[in-house]
Amino acid sequence: MTAKDFHIKDINLAEHGMFRMQWAAKEMPVLDLIEKRFKEERPFEGIRVGAAMHVTSETANLMRVLLAGGAEVALCASNPLSTQDDVAAALVSYYEMPVYAIKGETNEEYHQHMSAVVDTRPNITMDDGMDLVAMLHTERSDLLPNVVGGTEETTTGVIRLKAMAAQGQLKFPVIAVNDAETKHFFDNRYGTGQSTMDGLLRATNILLAGKVFVVGGYGWCSKGIAMRAKGMGSNVIVTEVDPLRALEAVMDGFRVMPMQEAAKEGHIFVSATGDMHVLDTHHFEVMRDGAILANSGHFDIEINMEGLRKMAVKITRVRDFLDEYTLADGRRIYVAGEGRLVNLAAAEGHPSAVMDMSFANQALAAEYLLQQKGKLEGQVYDVPREIDNAIAALKLKAMGVAIDTLTEEQQAYLNSWTIGT
Repeated sequence: MTAKDFHIKDINLAEHGMFRMQWAAKEMPVLDLIEKRFKEERPFEGIRVGAAMHVTSETANLMRVLLAGGAEVALCASNPLSTQDDVAAALVSYYEMPVYAIKGETNEEYHQHMSAVVDTRPNITMDDGMDLVAMLHTERSDLLPNVVGGTEETTTGVIRLKAMAAQGQLKFPVIAVNDAETKHFFDNRYGTGQSTMDGLLRATNILLAGKVFVVGGYGWCSKGIAMRAKGMGSNVIVTEVDPLRALEAVMDGFRVMPMQEAAKEGHIFVSATGDMHVLDTHHFEVMRDGAILANSGHFDIEINMEGLRKMAVKITRVRDFLDEYTLADGRRIYVAGEGRLVNLAAAEGHPSAVMDMSFANQALAAEYLLQQKGKLEGQVYDVPREIDNAIAALKLKAMGVAIDTLTEEQQAYLNSWTIGT
């Protein structure tokens, strides 16, 4: 597999993209350690990896590690607005990798790019949202016998995969990288929290202090967003459908109420649930003039954009990545990043330090799938705990943090039921 076949914006952007890759790599020491082992052991020799992921400098470093392990890799974007065009150029120019991704690509191009990756007949899939797996199971099911297994990066994708598996439709094993503790504790919470604020502020340049900030959901991503909004001085309201998460949000000091009530109060709304129409037309009807909406879920369905367009009498691009929807009564609602995930549509995605752990999980989970070839069913599997622990230990070592170990006496106590008071 070579980069003779690719579709990117401009190959002349490659040098700048390489600088960005190198800068990101400085914060990704766990991936570096994995790369050193992969270079020696070559676990992916002769294996084709098809990846549909956000084409960022962090993702590019994961691709570099897979190549070091002997893999042939083809990459497309998992979202039309998440590609960093200079990074795509760097992968093609410096690594001769087939990349099919352009920031702002049309839906038709998005589909064509994913088809191009599927055309490489992947043995391992790496997905961020499950679109690649979906294509293999529908339009290109003839290629399913080639697939050993896949990995899934995001909450939305895991939700879709579990629904697929429950219906008996998933034909190969997929490891839910998103659910690894070294992923969702850090990437989802700290990465999404910080990068969502970054995207929102780049799109709007507003002051968050003193604003009523409404967060849709209280999963790991939303927890991070609520935490950062509170830290920047916002008055945070959380909306939820899960009573346990709602209770947790209350105990964490946030106001909790239905979205219909929050819609009347909020200045800023960010949804990160993995579900559709969390912000819907009946919410738009009661929002204040100047309300700002953003989505930090994977797909652009959390805000009912079609409903908002139908309600608007005028739509104006007022800033890069910010559109003004003027309603019939004169109220204006602003949407950041076209309703797509704002941290990548309007900013650069998660910080490299958290993606280091997420992508270490991707690399090691893919290796695990090869080691378990033929032993796993068409189900969604957790990342093995030993991989999770190993990544956490490597990250601590890279950070210069030491921890205690159990003594023999302590270990014996934990493994015994006879020692009491």
